Parts: sequence; C-alpha cells; structure tokens
Amino acid sequence: MEKQNVPEIFGSLVFDDRVMRSRLSDKVYQSLRRTIDENAELDEDIAEAVASEMRNWALEHGATHYTHWFQPLTGITAEKHDSFISPSPDGGVIMEFAGKELIKGEPDASSFPSGGLRATFEARGYTAWDPTSYAFIKDHTLCIPTAFCSYSGDALDKKTPLLRSMQALNRQAKRILKLFGHEVKNVRTSVGPEQEYFLIDREMFEKRPDLVYTGRTLFGAMPPKGQELDDHYFGVIKPRVIAFMEELNTELWKLGILAKTEHNEVAPAQHELAPIFSTTNVATDNNQLTMEIMQKVARRHGLVCLLHEKPFAGVNGSGKHNNWSMATDTGVNLLSPGDTPYENAQFLLFLCAVIQAVDDYQDLLRLSVATAGNDHRLGANEAPPAIISVFLGDELSAILDAIKNDTPYQGKEKSVMKLGVDSLPKFSVDSTDRNRTSPFAFTGNKFEFRSLGSSNSIACCNIMLNAAVAESLKQFADKLEGAADFESALHALIRETIQKHERILFNGNGYGEAWVEEAVQVRGLSNLKTTADAMPHLLDQKNMEMLMAHKVFTEAELHSRCEIMLENYCKTVNIEGHTMVDMVRKSYLPAIEGYLYSLAKAASLMRSVSGNVRCNYEISTMERLSELTDIILEKVECLEDALEALKHSGDIIATSAAVRDEVLPKMEELRKYVDEAEMLSPESCWPFPSYGKLLFSVY
Repeated sequence: MEKQNVPEIFGSLVFDDRVMRSRLSDKVYQSLRRTIDENAELDEDIAEAVASEMRNWALEHGATHYTHWFQPLTGITAEKHDSFISPSPDGGVIMEFAGKELIKGEPDASSFPSGGLRATFEARGYTAWDPTSYAFIKDHTLCIPTAFCSYSGDALDKKTPLLRSMQALNRQAKRILKLFGHEVKNVRTSVGPEQEYFLIDREMFEKRPDLVYTGRTLFGAMPPKGQELDDHYFGVIKPRVIAFMEELNTELWKLGILAKTEHNEVAPAQHELAPIFSTTNVATDNNQLTMEIMQKVARRHGLVCLLHEKPFAGVNGSGKHNNWSMATDTGVNLLSPGDTPYENAQFLLFLCAVIQAVDDYQDLLRLSVATAGNDHRLGANEAPPAIISVFLGDELSAILDAIKNDTPYQGKEKSVMKLGVDSLPKFSVDSTDRNRTSPFAFTGNKFEFRSLGSSNSIACCNIMLNAAVAESLKQFADKLEGAADFESALHALIRETIQKHERILFNGNGYGEAWVEEAVQVRGLSNLKTTADAMPHLLDQKNMEMLMAHKVFTEAELHSRCEIMLENYCKTVNIEGHTMVDMVRKSYLPAIEGYLYSLAKAASLMRSVSGNVRCNYEISTMERLSELTDIILEKVECLEDALEALKHSGDIIATSAAVRDEVLPKMEELRKYVDEAEMLSPESCWPFPSYGKLLFSVY
C-alpha cells in the first residue's frame, strides 16, 4: 500500500476548525465557536453563511449529496441522502444548500423504534444540526451529525440525551470549581473507547447462517487449539490483517478519527483498535463511524469484521473499554491526582463524586451495557462480572482509608524498577497495578468502564455516568455553597462520602466466587446477570427522579427506552432461536442421518465380506449418533414450543423473563448435543465450516 503523509491526510474529509477558520468570516467563525464552546444559541443568519461554505467545500471534495447523519435507537446510524441539485431556468441544475437545510431535516420516523412514544402512522420526525460535532464526507456525501426527535419533541436517538447529560455535568461541575476559586467556560467529559473485534474469512462467514443472521455462532465444537497458549495476544500481526489495519487507519485518519493503537487480542482472530481521547459526543460519533468503516474495509480484503460480544463460545469475547474523564476548557483534568493526591482536595472531591455516583446508580451503569450479546460475555474470564464495583489501587485506597479514619496518611516514595540487566533503563513503578477484573477501574487520571460490549454505542453508558456524577456534584455543591467554614465542611463531606460508599470499592479478584458472595450478601451490591434482570430498573423511582431532574430524559422517554431495549433483547434471541431451528432441521439432522446411512452401509458391506469383522467404530458411532439424533429432535421441538409461547407471554417484561428462563436454556441444551454430534462426524459430512476453519483460516 502506498505510504501516506498522515498530517496531510488527517481530517482531510472533515469540515473541522481548520477549515472553518480559513473559509468563514471572522464574525461568523467567532459566533459559531461560541455555540460550540459555550453552548450559546445558534444564530440562523450564521447558519446560512456556514451552509454556503460547507456546500462549497463539499463540492470541491467531490460530494454530490448531503445527509443528516443521526443515531436512532436501533444502535446503529441512519442517513437519508439528498443531492445538492436544484433546477435552473435554462433546463440545467445549480448546486444549492441553504441554512435551513443545514439546521433541520425531516426524515420519516415511523419505522424507527419509539417505544410507544408515537403511533406507527405518525411519520414525521426532525433532525437538528449538532454544531459541536464536525460535518464530514463519506462516500461522496456530506454527513451532518444531528439529533433526532419526534413531531412532539421527544428524543428518538442516543445523541440528544448524551448532550443533555454533558450539559448537566457541566452545570454542576462549574459550581464545584467556583467554590475552589476557578471560573471556567465549561467542563466536558472525554472518552477514549478501545474497540475489540474479530476478523474471519468472508467465504467461511457466508457459509454460516448463524453468523449471517445473528453475528455469532450458535453451534460449534472447539478445535484442539484455542487461546490456551496465549500466543496470539500482542503477537506478530499477520500480513492479511496488517493490510486491513493499514487501510483502516487511512480511512479513519481522513475522517479525523484519532486511531492510535492496534494489536492482536487474546483469542485467535481477535484484534483491538484504540483511539486518543476526544470529547464524549465526538468520541461517540467517531466510534459509530469506526465500526462502520471496519466492516467496509474488511470486506474489501475478503474478510468480515465481527462486532458481536461473543461470536465464538469457548474463547474470549469482545468488549469496548470506555476510558472516561472530566476536564475544563483550560485543559485541567479533574481526575488527575497530581504528585500529592492526599493534599489535592479538589481531586479528592471529584473522585468522591464518581465513587458516590457509581454506588448510588450501579444499576443504571449495569443496564446501560445490557444487551443479549453482552449477557454472554459479562462474568466470563475475559470480562468483568455483572456486579459493578470500583477499583482504586493501593495508594488511593490508603489515602481514602486515612481520611475515613481521620488518621495521618503514611505515603510511600515511588520505588524504582530494577530489572537486573545493567543496559536496561530503570523506571519508577506506578503507584498501583491494573485490575483487569474490575468493571470500573481508576487508571491514573481516568476511569476505565470495562463492561461495554463491542457492538454497543458508547452513548448509553456515558449518558448514565455523566448524569450520575452530575447528581453527586449537585449534592456536594448544595452542601458546600452555604457552608460557614468551607474547609471544614469540605473535609467532613469527603470523609462522610467515603464512609457511606466504601462498599463499592474493591481491589481484589472480580472473577472469584468469594467476591460474588461478599458483594451480594455482605455488601448489598446488585448482581443483575442478564438484560431481563437489569433493564426494568431504569424505571425505579430513584433513577427516574434523578434522570428527569437533570433533564436528561423525560418520563415518556424513559418508559420508551425500557421497552425498546427489552424488545431488542427479545427479538435478538427470537431470531437466534429460529436460526437454530432452521439450521438443525434443514442441515444438521439431514447431515447426521446421511453419515449414519454411510456407516450402516459400510458396516453391512464389511460384514458381507467377512463375518469376522467386528465393526466396533461403525456400530458404536452409529449407536451414539442415532441416540443424539433422537435427543436433538426432542430438543429442537422443545425450542420451537418455547419460541411459540413467546407470542403469548404478555407484556415486554414478562416476555423478556420468558426469553431468559425458557428460551435461552433450551438453546444451550440443543447446542450441547449438536456439538457432540459434530465431534463424532467427519468434516466432509458436516454442513458448515468448523470453529477451527473460522478462527484460523485468516492465518
């Protein structure tokens, strides 16, 4: 692949600040910057000037259409393309794009999930330009990031509540900073989402109906080798994969996406891409784009990019680590401890706000990552458990213990790592190790929320995290603003918060059974194992009151989200169940029967030649496969009955419980026996590519 001048191509397809500064008048540019930086109201006259230059820039880059690019509640992005052309009096066309077309669009909203917010026949929806996220060109189309709402003004997307949550946190964080004598224009959260994914051969993918229809393998016996040797993790990247990564980086850099780190992950055929931090709503837009472009580029290389959380049972699934922090417009990271965190009262207060938020709203954080796919991943060895806890590490834990007990903190000097080889450099040891089993870990100057599934939009968890922290900061500000002695009140508040919420702090092994018992029975933490367990808690009174008080959601929007997410869970599993039935009845049972026939024919022929031939292999294999055929038939009929019963199970909460308790266990049972039959059958008789071919064919 031809080498690229990265600084030259970076952001070349983005209408970013560099482009705006060079093409807009100073008046227009400064007005737009106030809207972006200070949430000032957008001037419609300014929008007209921006639209004109945006059109000219897009045409120069080969664009013929524009679209309002938005994120409906499907979890993916949506776009309706309109060309720039308008008829001219001489029978030709002119290329037009007005301010009103930039500001507002009217896509048909009737076929997007609304969760009862509107009747199906009510089709009108609106998209509204989000000037805080830059427009970009994709496939010769100018894409304008927008919010999406119904005719009645209800948010039908993920962007609107995310922007509201950022606004809520900004408002409360500024109150706290003012108490410390700091006046800032804004406080914004930033995110760097690490993206895990699988790459498999496209030809193999197309031969697996389960992968095509559901994104994961519903059947498949493990090959002799999986990830046991840990030889894939950080291993040499194979030529076919590195070619994919090189093109992916180029495409992402053109769109201004800060793709930084790439490497092999633990499982065979698994990889990771990590970007540099950016403002949360921009990071959310960029991550949606990243997932789309990964899949497009993979197909150009004869590959398929799998973003399902658990595409292969028996090996690690894929997550998306959400590295979250808060910073002021002056560049101060509010979660940076500094050299002496014990003396950094401002840091400790913001740290306590996060700890309190995670404890008070652990159910919201859990349900924000709840999907049918992620339920298979959480709690397995590659992912944190469903129980939400906070890891702080030894130094911060010791500091909080000292404050809680009102005793002096006995800090220790940083030790120097000595590797025993003179020529190797010496370096200071970090104040804490990493805990890969923690769902919510402090990692130096940010928190890493590790429970997200790889296909999740990062909007959902950041909405809940922003809102919960905003609530903590509000409570803190309410107490401190009226305090007669700020220093005394501050110390008392930090100490009280630590004492009240220390149950959420855990530095140990999150995979151990002892932790599950301690967390639930001793500490009283929630253990919401499935989407069906977690999602109804969105409508708990405390959660609704908080989210509505900060104007992140309306009551109607909350009810709609609960229904939509549970519906998605039920529909996803329903599709998986019907796919299993289809594969078993049309392919697996006939294949087993065909092999049984060939075994019987072989045994009969051999015995006709010699009565001394025992045919132990043929007979024992026939007997077990015949038995398995009967069991598989019974299990597939049970699954069919359970899927049929879903149609009559009542409301969506009852249906999701039936999916969890009836359908999923029957799917697991059916799989177990089909996978056993695979191990007894020759590869030539098996109807679909094996795990071994799927996981190792790229290499």
